[in-house]
Amino acid sequence: MEKNQQELKKGLLPRHVQLIALGGMIGTGIFKGSSDTLNIAGPSVIFAYLLGGLLLFIVMASLAEMAIVYPELNVQNLIYKAFGFRVSFIVGWLYWINWIIVTIVEILAAGSFLKFWFSDAPLWLLSFLCAVVIVGINLFQVKYYGELEFWFAGIKILALIAFIILGFFILLGILPSSIQDPLSNYTTNGGFFPHGIGGILSAFLVVMFSYGGAELIGVAVKETKDAKQVLPKVIKGVVWRVILFYILPILIICGLMPWNKVSGEDSPFVQVFSITGLPGAAHIMNFVLLTAVLSAANSGMYATSRTLYSMAQSGEAPKRLLKITKQGVPINGIIITGTFLLIGVFLAYMTPDQVISYLMSIPGFTVMLIWTSICFAQLKLRSQYKEKPFFQIKWFPYTTIFAIVSLLIIFISFIFNKENIIGTTVCFFILLIVTTLSFITRNRKLS
Repeated sequence: MEKNQQELKKGLLPRHVQLIALGGMIGTGIFKGSSDTLNIAGPSVIFAYLLGGLLLFIVMASLAEMAIVYPELNVQNLIYKAFGFRVSFIVGWLYWINWIIVTIVEILAAGSFLKFWFSDAPLWLLSFLCAVVIVGINLFQVKYYGELEFWFAGIKILALIAFIILGFFILLGILPSSIQDPLSNYTTNGGFFPHGIGGILSAFLVVMFSYGGAELIGVAVKETKDAKQVLPKVIKGVVWRVILFYILPILIICGLMPWNKVSGEDSPFVQVFSITGLPGAAHIMNFVLLTAVLSAANSGMYATSRTLYSMAQSGEAPKRLLKITKQGVPINGIIITGTFLLIGVFLAYMTPDQVISYLMSIPGFTVMLIWTSICFAQLKLRSQYKEKPFFQIKWFPYTTIFAIVSLLIIFISFIFNKENIIGTTVCFFILLIVTTLSFITRNRKLS
């Protein structure tokens, strides 16, 4: 590292890190993407979320173990240590592209939720206003970002808890509603498995997009106080909460309305509250969803700017990206991400109806590649540990190998699914470009 180069500041507290990870994971994937997964698999989609949750836990446990042994290394640095420059270059840029697309999706989703109140305003304009807000937030010191994200994520978690409680009360008949015999929705319209096992497998693409963001904890390591003690606790707490926050709400949605009546226009959560007849509930839920996707976009802006900074340290990105403001913020990384958000706004201008669905399929591919690389890194580095960490993944190496094989099987099944042709083409095109660049870029790792 150059002597005159400022370091990122350790301004994130344990509660910040926990909520940042939840903020990245609970966003468009559940609040808007759940309509896609329900249309693909019906109520049986919960099994896709369960298997995805198991894989998520293994990936996060592998990451925690490595973070304890190497507390000063984030995800990007760990992959560099395990496999060297070229693999680190490919994974780093894939991760950045993944979060760029996710952030664009969250911004567009925020604009679509604003249309609930401003139906005449174009999607691109509302999305542009949301992008300006997110860029502005990330120009402040990281501790302020962490604090804001803490409250952003807190709102949506409380809302999900409220939704689960209210939903169960309505399902059990404790709260009156206009819904007749809600439990029958689990068995009618094709039953619990309307599209069989094929439907569950097809839904995995959006499920993986939904769970992507967990590894953001690994990006935040360098700005976390007492990371070695904090990360295992944070990871253990995050995973089971996210599984609950996905599976229970979807079970409730399927009970309160027929799965095939879930539309892609509004969030299923808003639809449920609209049909219950509770006064003002749909407006309150829409506000919560707006803060939820802004929270996820906030996490995305953080992830992209820090990934670029980390790659610049490793010589995998231009040195100009090492520039830090007096607030300890990587300013050039934020500017680049902000520019790509404008491209997303332009896409919303060109194809406002399809843009979110198209973009949501791409991160599902990149998330699987990144998760697989994390597992491979843990498999490689375990034998190099100088001392045994107090937190270790159980049943190693079988647990890690199970995750790798499962992720590769899901990835291959996506490739051969004709419905994913656009996402597959874009993903392989990106992979080809990044791999080519890795061969022509010189390793200029900074000391």
